[in-house]
Amino acid sequence: MARVDVPELKLQAGSPSAVADIEKISVEETVEIASEPQNEQVSKPSGILPTITRLLARFNLETNGIVPVPPEERTDPRTYQMFFVWFSANLNILTMTNGTLGPAVYGLGIRDSLLVIVVVDIITCAFPAYFGVFGPKLGARGMVQARFSWGYYGAIIPGILVTLSLQGYLILNTIIGGQTLGSISPSLSDSVGIVIIGLFTLLVVFSGYKVLHWYEMFVWIPNVIAFITMLAVSGKHLVEAPLTGKTPVTPSVIMTYGGLLAASVVNWTPLMPDQGVYHSHKTSTWRIFFYSYFGLLLSIMPVHLLGASFTGGALFVPAWKAGLGNGNNIGGLIGAVLLPAGGFGKFLLVLLSLTTPSQCAPAMYTVCNSVMTLAPFLAKVPRFLLAIVSTAIIIPVAIVGSNTFYSIFSNILGFIGYWLAPFCAIILTEHFVFRKNRWASYDILDAWDKPHHRNLPRSWASVFTFLTTIGFIVLCIQKQWWTGPIARAGTGDVGMLFGFCFSVLVFLCARWLEKRWDARRPAASPRDA
Repeated sequence: MARVDVPELKLQAGSPSAVADIEKISVEETVEIASEPQNEQVSKPSGILPTITRLLARFNLETNGIVPVPPEERTDPRTYQMFFVWFSANLNILTMTNGTLGPAVYGLGIRDSLLVIVVVDIITCAFPAYFGVFGPKLGARGMVQARFSWGYYGAIIPGILVTLSLQGYLILNTIIGGQTLGSISPSLSDSVGIVIIGLFTLLVVFSGYKVLHWYEMFVWIPNVIAFITMLAVSGKHLVEAPLTGKTPVTPSVIMTYGGLLAASVVNWTPLMPDQGVYHSHKTSTWRIFFYSYFGLLLSIMPVHLLGASFTGGALFVPAWKAGLGNGNNIGGLIGAVLLPAGGFGKFLLVLLSLTTPSQCAPAMYTVCNSVMTLAPFLAKVPRFLLAIVSTAIIIPVAIVGSNTFYSIFSNILGFIGYWLAPFCAIILTEHFVFRKNRWASYDILDAWDKPHHRNLPRSWASVFTFLTTIGFIVLCIQKQWWTGPIARAGTGDVGMLFGFCFSVLVFLCARWLEKRWDARRPAASPRDA
C-alpha cells in the first residue's frame, strides 16, 4: 500500500471544521490508494474469448461459469418457470419416442404399453422433481452440488458419465428433429434437417440461462396444437386398432420396458439443479417440487401414451407403417399421422421439428456445466465455446447414426439408467440421512472448489458404492449381449430398480464408516477450513 502524508491539523478537536477536513482527507486517501498499482489487478484481459464474453455480458446474456450463485443473487421470484422449463422440454417428439419402444422393440400391445407408462411415470417423475429443489436452495449446478455427497474427486465420475450420456441424448434428439424436417419434402434430406436443429440448439445455449428460460416459456404451444391435431385427424385408426399385441406378455418384458421408461425420466435428475440457480432460495421446498413434478408428469405421460398408441397402431395402418420404415424413422411416422391434415399438417411438422431444441438446450447447457467440473482449467473455458464443441460433435455423429436410430436409442437408455441408480441413491442418502435435509449444512460458497474442505466428504465411500453397485447391476440386467442370473430367473431387466436399493444400503454403511474415520482427521489448514 502506498505511503500517504497526512497534513497536520491545527483545528480544535471536535469542531465541525475538523471533522469535515478529516473526512475529506480520508476520501482523498481512499481515491489515491485505489488509483495506485491495484489497477493492475482489475485490468481487463485481452484476447478474443474475453472480448466475446464482455460483449455477451453487455447484452445481459449469461457469462457466469460454475461458481455457485450467492443467496443475494438468487432472488428471481418466478418459480412457475420451473413448470414451463420441464413442461416444454418434455412435450416433445423425442419423449414420444420413449413411448414407442414398447410396441416397436418389445412387441407389447397398446393396452399393456399404456398401463406400464402410467405407473412408471407417476412414480419416477418424483426423483428429478426433487433434484430441482437443489438449484434454488444451493445455487449450485448439478455436478458442483454432487461434490457434497460424492466428494470433490469422486464427483468426476458422474461428471464424465452425465457428459457422455447427455451428449448421446443430444445426438438422438437431433436425429429425430432432422428426420421430422426431412419428412416434409423430398428435397429436404435428413442430414440438412440435422444441421438445422443442431445450429438452432447452439443458438439457444450460446445465449445462456435467461434466454433459455424465455424460450421454454412459449415453445410448448405449437407442440400442443400438433399433438391435438394428430389425434383429431388420425385418432379413428387408434380406435380400430387391436389393444393387445401379437406376442404373449411376460413379466420380464414388462419390467424391461418399464426400466427403459424409468431411465428416460430419471435422466433429468442431473439437469434439474442447473435450471434453478437464480430462482429465489426463500421459496418453499414443496412449491419448487410440485412445480417441477407436474411440469414433468403433465408432459411426459401424455406424450409417452401418444408414442405407444401411434406405434402400436402402425402395425395395422399401412401408411403409418410405411412412414415408420424399419422402425428407425419416428419423424416419418409423425408425418404419416399428420398427412390427412394436408398443408397445415406439414406446417405443424416444421414446428415440431424446430421445437426439438426445447429438450436439446437444457441438456447441452448441463453438458457444458459438467465439463467445467472435470478439471480446474476447464472451469475457465467459456460456456459458449464448449457449446460450439458439443455441436461440432453432435452434427456429424447424428448424420452417420440416423439409419440405426432404435438400436442406438435402446443402448443409450440402458446405459443411462444403470449409472443413474447409484448417482441418485448417493445424493439422496447423503442429503436426507447424513445432512438431515438441512440446506445450511452444505456451506456451498466456501467449500465447493476446495478438495480437502471438511464439509466435503472423502470420495472413497461414493466410489466404493458406485463400483459395487455396478457389479451388482450386471447380475440384474437383460440385454441382447448379456442376461444376468437374477434377470434370467424371470424378473426381466431390474438393474435400475435393484441398483438403486442396493446403492442406498451400501452407501449408508460406507459413509457411516467414512464419517467415523473422518472424525479423527487432523484439523484442516486455514485455506480449507
